[in-house]
Amino acid sequence: MLLTWIAEVADEPLVLEPTDRQVELRTNTWWLSAAEGDRQALSVAQVVAAFERTAAAIRGRVRELGFPGVATFYVWHDEQAGQLRCSTGSVPPDGLPFGGDYLARDDLGPIVEGFLTDSEPGFTAWADPDAVQSDSEGTETEPQNAPVPVWVSSVGAAR
Repeated sequence: MLLTWIAEVADEPLVLEPTDRQVELRTNTWWLSAAEGDRQALSVAQVVAAFERTAAAIRGRVRELGFPGVATFYVWHDEQAGQLRCSTGSVPPDGLPFGGDYLARDDLGPIVEGFLTDSEPGFTAWADPDAVQSDSEGTETEPQNAPVPVWVSSVGAAR
């Protein structure tokens, strides 16, 4: 079922509107889940290939639309929700609309593997809220969350 949903993303409405990123986000962002049985039955290679086909199809659609600018299709594992998420935006890989730090990657395999092997989808172990770290000057600081790895694929005319 997951592979079908990934393929269907390529046929969903697509809006590239650099002046209204909120419309892009609402229209072009997808949440993909999988039942435990699906997770066990799928391989990383199958899921990666499905996303690569979807990126290629979106790239073709962007060309058909005649969109002249930069556009990026991107995928990440939302550990809190236990989902793979994907979106397309009229932004470069270093301008994705994440509220926190992320790392743009060209290898989707580790992201998919993290999703498929997530033993408790929807459960994220948070750092101990009482944990305190010290910087080089001895000042106490809050623990930092690791940047989210995000697979990026250029789908726009401008690269």
